[in-house]
Amino acid sequence: MSDPALLGLSGALRRASANRKLIREAARLFGTARFAEAELDLPLYHGDVEEADGIPDPVQHLAEQIAQADAVVISTPEYNKGPSGALKNALDWVSRTSGKPWADKPVAVMSAAAGRAGGERAQMVLRGFLVPFQPRLLPGPELHLADCRNQFDDDGRLISPQYTKTLQTLMDKLRAEIGR
Repeated sequence: MSDPALLGLSGALRRASANRKLIREAARLFGTARFAEAELDLPLYHGDVEEADGIPDPVQHLAEQIAQADAVVISTPEYNKGPSGALKNALDWVSRTSGKPWADKPVAVMSAAAGRAGGERAQMVLRGFLVPFQPRLLPGPELHLADCRNQFDDDGRLISPQYTKTLQTLMDKLRAEIGR
């Protein structure tokens, strides 16, 4: 049996963002897997563009990555009390592709933000955005990484034993969802 495929989606586009670090740390704690980070730097959804040109290749690639993954980890920043526009745009685009890549897919959601609530509101809104896709959304434990700029060492590892324990529990539950 091959290693499971784990896909990470960071709602932050910056390469060195705390949310990218968090999905990488999640992948490390998940254990042996074929891990890939999805690219969410997509064109803004526009119905006229879709009608004229169809689904852009990067969007189709993202939908295929989701469909082929055994499990997905999503981490969102909190921008003005909600998830990032880049993440919402990616969800909107993927919803326009054929098939149902999210259907029954095990998904773990987390958030990292500079504020003391750690993106709790953004994560709550994101969970609502995912409902129409009918994934197997893990209810928890919820991970809201507060003061995110100060939560990683130079190697990108979480420094807080509490956050590490919560993330490990979440990843153990995600692995259990796929049965390997």
